[in-house]
Amino acid sequence: MPPTRPSPGPPDPAGVTRTATFKPPADEWSPVAVSFDLFGTLVAVDRPADPAAAVGRELEALGVALPADWPAAYRTPQVEAPDGAEVSLLEHVRAALDGASDERTVRRALLRAFDTEVRTRTGAGRAVAAAAERGPVGVLSNCSVPGLVPRTLDRSALDPGRFDAVVASVDVGWRKPHRRAFEAVVERLGVPLGDLLHVGDDPVADGGATDAGARAVLLASVPLADLPEHLQG
Repeated sequence: MPPTRPSPGPPDPAGVTRTATFKPPADEWSPVAVSFDLFGTLVAVDRPADPAAAVGRELEALGVALPADWPAAYRTPQVEAPDGAEVSLLEHVRAALDGASDERTVRRALLRAFDTEVRTRTGAGRAVAAAAERGPVGVLSNCSVPGLVPRTLDRSALDPGRFDAVVASVDVGWRKPHRRAFEAVVERLGVPLGDLLHVGDDPVADGGATDAGARAVLLASVPLADLPEHLQG
């Protein structure tokens, strides 16, 4: 089985197979729980232009000696994983360093490399509040950096206490649109998969909720500011 290319940060990694097809929810259907994508949906962040260089700088600042071929090592898959699985960037970087640095140091370097300004998107707070009026609310985010999703929420203008579950792909081992990612969030929300409405901006990763057995709303069809009215039916 060929190794899976690791994600360079919060957004979807290059090389992910995109096969899911978005289907709009039926008009007569009403959600019991709502999950939101994070990056690009509730918040906007600036991704490093050169992730390998950004991670390398932070590692060196923490006293880690980089191999001479660091850029190539970073961009080369280091960990085998099945299709749809998430490869932790922590595991990937430690493998690229041949285990020459401890886990805590690499974790700190990754968070510093990808911990950029967080801008809460207009209408995000109102959308989350409207979803909470219907039932449990969660975050389901594709992110390969351990700890980055909760840190991003803490730095946003959103109240983390509004969410009944915060699920990052790196923590459950599967990326959207894989069914197991959606199963992970409904398990924590305490509802069947068929009762979930997932809100996001990516027609494949987020729209894949429909193929998984849930429903999806894409921001291209229903802007975040219009979501409260959409939820009212």
